[in-house]
Amino acid sequence: MATHTSTGIAARTNVQKASLIVGAVFLLVGVLGFVPGITSNYDQLGFAGHHSEAMLLGLFQVSALHNIVHLLFGAAGLILAKTATGARSFLLYGGIIYLVLFVYGLVVPEDSAADFVPLNSFDNVLHLVLGAGMIGLALILTKGNAKARA
Repeated sequence: MATHTSTGIAARTNVQKASLIVGAVFLLVGVLGFVPGITSNYDQLGFAGHHSEAMLLGLFQVSALHNIVHLLFGAAGLILAKTATGARSFLLYGGIIYLVLFVYGLVVPEDSAADFVPLNSFDNVLHLVLGAGMIGLALILTKGNAKARA
């Protein structure tokens, strides 16, 4: 739900702005995952799996699949930010996905074949913070707004 200003131009709600920002950050991270130098061991970037030794910012284990997922997630955030309901859904369900990834990262050993999205301890902590943060934004920024929660 966008509100209209005195100029007749629709203004974005706070939840839409949050979705745009989170989506843009995911896009940036997805792109940076393919940039040698920002991603160390770039020559060891695998498509998927725990064998990829590429490290975004020297901390977060990434693969091409991991980077593509970030790009898709970012695009979803930008597209869904067109409406308050879409933005809330992106933040809420995206946050839930990241909390599931956090639990997955705790349960699946890092050297396991089941670790198809390479996850390390830094990824796990980031997924917890992202999940909680995205859900918090969805709930706080739409509190009292029945249209955005519909």
